[in-house]
Amino acid sequence: MAWPRRARLFAVPEPSTSGRCGCGGVRFELTEPVHEAGYCHCTRCQRRTGTAASAQARIDGTTFRLLAGEDLVTGWRHPDGGFEKCFCRVCGSHLFSRNPDDPAQMSVRMGAFDGDPGVRPTFRAFVDYAAPWEPIPDDGLERFTERKARS
Repeated sequence: MAWPRRARLFAVPEPSTSGRCGCGGVRFELTEPVHEAGYCHCTRCQRRTGTAASAQARIDGTTFRLLAGEDLVTGWRHPDGGFEKCFCRVCGSHLFSRNPDDPAQMSVRMGAFDGDPGVRPTFRAFVDYAAPWEPIPDDGLERFTERKARS
């Protein structure tokens, strides 16, 4: 006699809304899930990360909360402007960037999340500055020659 097949119930994990630096001294959380992410190919991100692009989740900065290590967060802003780049002064982990003129505009580095943030990159910004040594893949993501406007 064959038993009826039962549907397996798999728990879908909640998107990660917490994160930390490499040494664990800085910890943060978001009070809302991430809704947008993309890659930045600007030369500043290349120099900051040592990679061809920075994967980052755009967030509403009002949902960002530092849980620990506020005294360990150091920021740097290019003299020509742009977002302040924030990192852990102990381990050097790049954590987030923020617009000093508008605290609601922030981005969190995808690698800083404790788990899957539940969002995938959908765009590539500053593609005119892409590293010649790593061509942009033909992945179908929307491309912007400069910055993508915030929605």
